[in-house]
Amino acid sequence: MSKLDLSQFEKKVIVRNIRHEDIKPIMNLQSICFPDMEPWEEAHLKSHLEHFPEGQFCVEADGEIVGSCSSLLVNFDEYDDQHTWDDITDEGYITNHDPEGYNLYGIEVMVHPEYRGLKIGRRLYEARKELAQQMNLKSIIIGGRIPNYHQYEDQMSPRTYVKEVMNKNIYDPVLTFQIMNGFTVMRVNPNYLPDDQASSKYATLMEWNNVDYRPTTKRYFKTSYPVRITAVQYMMKNINTFDEFARQVEYYVDVASDFGSDFALFPEIFTTQLMSLFNEKIPSKAVRKVTEYTEDYIELFTHLAVKYNVNIIGGSHFVEEQDQIYNIAYLFRRDGTIEKQYKIHVTPNEKKWWGIQAGDTVKVFDTDCGKIAIQVCYDVQFPELSRYAVDQGANIIFCPFCTDDRQGYLRVRYCAQARAVENQVYTVIAGTVGNLTQVENMDVQYAQSGIFTPSDFEFARDGIVGESQPNTETVVVGDVDLEVLRRQRKSGTVRQLRDRRKDLFETNYKNLTTEVVENE
Repeated sequence: MSKLDLSQFEKKVIVRNIRHEDIKPIMNLQSICFPDMEPWEEAHLKSHLEHFPEGQFCVEADGEIVGSCSSLLVNFDEYDDQHTWDDITDEGYITNHDPEGYNLYGIEVMVHPEYRGLKIGRRLYEARKELAQQMNLKSIIIGGRIPNYHQYEDQMSPRTYVKEVMNKNIYDPVLTFQIMNGFTVMRVNPNYLPDDQASSKYATLMEWNNVDYRPTTKRYFKTSYPVRITAVQYMMKNINTFDEFARQVEYYVDVASDFGSDFALFPEIFTTQLMSLFNEKIPSKAVRKVTEYTEDYIELFTHLAVKYNVNIIGGSHFVEEQDQIYNIAYLFRRDGTIEKQYKIHVTPNEKKWWGIQAGDTVKVFDTDCGKIAIQVCYDVQFPELSRYAVDQGANIIFCPFCTDDRQGYLRVRYCAQARAVENQVYTVIAGTVGNLTQVENMDVQYAQSGIFTPSDFEFARDGIVGESQPNTETVVVGDVDLEVLRRQRKSGTVRQLRDRRKDLFETNYKNLTTEVVENE
């Protein structure tokens, strides 16, 4: 099998500011999303870009605009409680935009019907929230449609309808979505949008409060940069089809998404679970059969990363390239792009039973949560790799592992914690548990997954953000703070990165290729 071209599997999703060349595609998108409502005119969108280009966002998927949102800044106290959409937007032109305003007012969000379910709307809302934090804004306010209200208009008032939606007795595609994204209902406004017949012209006035808002200044001070991580302690059990494997994987990604995770980490070679699909007793032949599922594996994880809006380290998988077998960990970014890290140090067991070959490139990956590195199991036991990764900007090192006894597990754990201390970096380990009774060389598993920190006052007492119970099917969820890490590196009790005696020693990489991968 030749080396795979990963670009054929990528589904690139980009959130960016709207440009002038996007105006016509956005007008077309609105006619698709809201066929019964009066669409934007070109003059409206040009005015948005003239007055507040930073507040206009779109989502581009595979080169096509599939979502957009518009907004402006206001001092909301200056507007009447029962204002209309025309009042707050100056009839759609936002010439009333106030650069010194304290509230970001959202006036439009739309997502192409064929792309709903991929969390396009959530990405747009997150872009607004990030803008509000960057600009030190007090809150985000929106006038939200209630498009299912016309089905209940004869049965209840709009206020009662909103209450029923909030109590989850009724589903409304817009109001339910906004509540799930942290917005609270302030009141219900009548005659908000005259052409919104589905909402019977009503709208919910909703607000998201910026907890980082500093009322004494317009400057933004970053006090925290939390990143949420889910480490999956994956249960190895016999399966009968690839679809069973896919359902088990999606369950964990769904859990990570429900927790609001930025990253989900799966264990090393957990795809050997696929060996239970065929009765092959010779390990070297079984591993080659697993490689036949490489494209299915990549397509599955690419889809899940985009669908659930989570960056996934897909454990690792055996891949055949030019008739050689490699142990490769893949990074599936939530924007649809893919990267990979070859295992550098191959264990004696991998060589003996499966004939696994070693990689020769150490990579550091750029993500929407900063730079990370991946070290597959045995690799974390060699400190030079972590030192390089941190020198290149990595703040988190993910270590998928697979061990069959407590001694092997402790080698991984102790070394991961040592890397966290000596490099002032976060480390995360995730392993497999359970057993595959019909698979040679994958008999039993031992794991206790965890998230670790440096050891200093700024972090958890024992340097442990979270850890699982040993040998149970579960996940570990925890937050690491990149801003706390940055400050600790500068002013911690000890500063290993600064205090290295470079006048006495240094690390030289010989035939090893090193690379920093930017996410463009």
